[in-house]
Amino acid sequence: MKRCWFIVFIGLISGVASAQDPQFSQYYQAPLYLNPGFTGITPQQRLVVNNRIQWPNLPQAFNTFMASYDIWVDELRSGFGIIASTDKMGSAGWRTTTLGLTYSYKVRLNEKIVFSPGLYFGYGVNGLDRTKLILGDGLQYGDGHQSLDPALQRLGNQQYFDFGSGFLLYSKSLWLGAAFSHMNTPNLSILNEVSRLSMKTTIHGGARINLSGGIRSAERPSYLTPSFVYRNQSGISQLDVGINYHVDPVSIGFWYRGKPFQKNVIGTVQQDALIFLLGIYLKDFTVGYSYDFTISPLSTSAGGAHEISIVYEFTAKPLHRGVKKRNRLIPCPTFNSKQGFWN
Repeated sequence: MKRCWFIVFIGLISGVASAQDPQFSQYYQAPLYLNPGFTGITPQQRLVVNNRIQWPNLPQAFNTFMASYDIWVDELRSGFGIIASTDKMGSAGWRTTTLGLTYSYKVRLNEKIVFSPGLYFGYGVNGLDRTKLILGDGLQYGDGHQSLDPALQRLGNQQYFDFGSGFLLYSKSLWLGAAFSHMNTPNLSILNEVSRLSMKTTIHGGARINLSGGIRSAERPSYLTPSFVYRNQSGISQLDVGINYHVDPVSIGFWYRGKPFQKNVIGTVQQDALIFLLGIYLKDFTVGYSYDFTISPLSTSAGGAHEISIVYEFTAKPLHRGVKKRNRLIPCPTFNSKQGFWN
């Protein structure tokens, strides 16, 4: 019976891990994770760091850390990037670590619209810390004795390769994209069995609406950036929709995560959280903080979620003189104002 419950427990954990990926409320501040088509949309280089702590009131909160770097090479009309992440959950130290490469190619459809398809190639490893699992015989002997159950010895780290793709269609004021993650449905089982990570489909879009004009706009622009992101994985779907209001260099945002058009089995609307965001946009740095206020049946007992993002954009060399004007990058809409590039 002890072994049966142990296998059931591990199976449930594996099922949760394979059902959904980590998520970020500031999804456009984690661009390479959202869609490889975003690779290389900055003037030249970009460094991004993200950290999310979900349900901090629980004994072991979900903690996700991610970092990425990408560069735009104008001579090749291509963007190249690298992204690394680690995600830890639960008292057994379940951890997933990934490292991936991204690539995108920019096709200028006309003077206003760019098509940016992208690819992702990654390597991952996941597993848990066996020393943190205490079974029946461990409790019987006490003194932190580790179980000798053969089922425990079957546990190990699972390594896998991952593949994804995506595309982005954008102008200076509008964008629409889609991404397809885990297209090869990698096996994540740590029991030497089969537990595949389902493909995730992400659809996102938005706009930038300028509110100020004339001379004042050059001094302190103000604008709105409404956007949405829809995700579907293993039959579980999620919709984030909201708007940011900007008066440079400050931005505030309000977002809703849920599906108000759909009810669950007990007849209530499926909803997850209200998200409040504050951003500071400096010349090269962007710093964002967001808090998820839980409105699901979980209520506020779990502590919601805290998220911090830091983006640093920089140019290391001037534009190559041999690059033809028609091949130069059209700027993608942004959540901040950068004179000379974004405007």
